[in-house]
Amino acid sequence: MIRLAIAFLVCLLAASPAMAQRVKDLGGFQGIRTNQLTGYGVVVGLPGTGDDNLEYTVQSMKSVASRFGLQLPQGVAPGLKNAAVVMITADLPPFAKPGQKLDITVSSMGKAKSLRGGTLIMTPLQGADGQIYAMAQGNLAVGGLGAEGADGSKIVVNIPSTGRIPEGATVERTVDTGFDKSPFLTFNLARADFTTAQRVQDAINARFGTGRARALDGVSIAVQSPPGADVRAEMMSEIENLTVEAAEAPARVIVNARTGTVVINSAVRVSPAAVTHGKLTVRIDEAQKVSQPLPFSKGETMMEQHSTVGVEEEKKPMFLLQPGPKLADVVKAVNAIGASPADLVAILEALKEAGALKAELIVL
Repeated sequence: MIRLAIAFLVCLLAASPAMAQRVKDLGGFQGIRTNQLTGYGVVVGLPGTGDDNLEYTVQSMKSVASRFGLQLPQGVAPGLKNAAVVMITADLPPFAKPGQKLDITVSSMGKAKSLRGGTLIMTPLQGADGQIYAMAQGNLAVGGLGAEGADGSKIVVNIPSTGRIPEGATVERTVDTGFDKSPFLTFNLARADFTTAQRVQDAINARFGTGRARALDGVSIAVQSPPGADVRAEMMSEIENLTVEAAEAPARVIVNARTGTVVINSAVRVSPAAVTHGKLTVRIDEAQKVSQPLPFSKGETMMEQHSTVGVEEEKKPMFLLQPGPKLADVVKAVNAIGASPADLVAILEALKEAGALKAELIVL
């Protein structure tokens, strides 16, 4: 009988009052964000683990060679076991200045078995607008390893077709955030909540004067600010360090159907409900018995099959689930039912359908 081991993770503390948080931990200013960069390049110097004459690899090598005034003969495909075409990705942080370094990730596009030992040739990295914002080049650090035998057997550890180059790109252009030119500053919450937005507005107005901040919706708070990068930078710093009591999160029960993990937050409440939980087990035992005839009876030795079928039903009385004003009471009541973690999901779904579980049930 296979035993299903499932983790039941839940906070056992009672619902505690909301604690004050810094505004910077609740969201960020509009326009102050990371930008994604991508590039298409060639990795050379591989020990025979490259792309092996793929058409676009040949085109890439010809393009690289043409940078140095070298024209490859028509109809001649270079041996590309030592080269691979790759995609380069990087994140450009806000206010990055020319000359600063970025970490980059290099991933094979073709049939390259491993990028270990390779060197990325100078490659431009572009933003979503098609402009070049950084240049990448360097030796790859690959954490994966692959090996293959003559009979076709092989072993792969981690992912050898992807590597990283720490500080492998140099910023060439600054992204204009526009925070010093916009009519006003806009602070966006990471999670939409009208109560939290109102509290952030009140905290800013208490610090800088009535009417300075205005909540536009459940996410955005518009803040009037005089123009100028230095003045706004000082004001944004003060706003980020204000403390606000964030609103309590909506009541949610999160169920991971793949792992069996159940997480209940402190806002969950239950109404009175009666719950019964039983388990029916059918067990079949098979056995063989040798039938030996008496001497001189001219009988034959035979094998007889014996089956024993039994049914076990775990009988449990109906349990009254009392209303739970606190998370600790809810957890205590669920544990009293005696359900295994595997059955807990079914009980929670039934409570939700019955209207006794005052929470949103989310199944991942």
